Amino acid sequence: MKNLHIITPVKDSIASTLQTIKAIMSSEIDVKFSYTIYNDFSSEHSTQQLKKYSEEYGFELVNLSDITDHPSPNYLLVLQMAQQRAIAQNADLLIIESDVIVAPDTIQRLVSGAVEHKDCGIAASVTVDDNGDINYPYGYAKGHEGEVYAVDKHCSFCCSLLTNRLLRSYDFNLLNPDKHWFDVHISHISLDMGLKNYLFCNLPVIHRPHSSRPWKQLKYTNPLKYYWRKFVKRFDKI
Repeated sequence: MKNLHIITPVKDSIASTLQTIKAIMSSEIDVKFSYTIYNDFSSEHSTQQLKKYSEEYGFELVNLSDITDHPSPNYLLVLQMAQQRAIAQNADLLIIESDVIVAPDTIQRLVSGAVEHKDCGIAASVTVDDNGDINYPYGYAKGHEGEVYAVDKHCSFCCSLLTNRLLRSYDFNLLNPDKHWFDVHISHISLDMGLKNYLFCNLPVIHRPHSSRPWKQLKYTNPLKYYWRKFVKRFDKI
């Protein structure tokens, strides 16, 4: 049986991160797993909080400030480090972001679902709001509630399992270092490799979008300011 490497990239937003941690560490998981939080230049106070929680809940804390002086976001470095570790452990890689709360059985059922689909590259949980309605970034899945189906659209890395098969098929060192986020590109790579990406609408996870990067809330409250920051300051490059 394969192992599982779970990661959460974190940039401050400690309140939502703690909810993510608690949900993961209290999950009903039968496979052997490790859990690592990659702290991407959070404030000193947040870093100390994460250190305290790592001792309390038993996850590994990696402070990227000890590894690089490249400014946040360092999602590429996180993916590269996690891929290397997962391959070494013959593990699948499960990314759960710090604004996501999994149900107790989400992780195990996602692992089992990926195993059942022999051609799986990515197995993703659909995201919902606190009322249970499908929300960003899976608006396209509305009408598929309760289903599991292969998707051609990209899988967000809110809560997505990248199979060991996919990890061994493509070297993340080849990803474009000028970009900030890679879920769209890696989703396409998976399809290009002849694999399929499955969206598990029967395994919803609560998603409170952009809790870890509050400036992105401008997309909804002040879109002109959001797109000014995105294109003029070159933030949020996908």
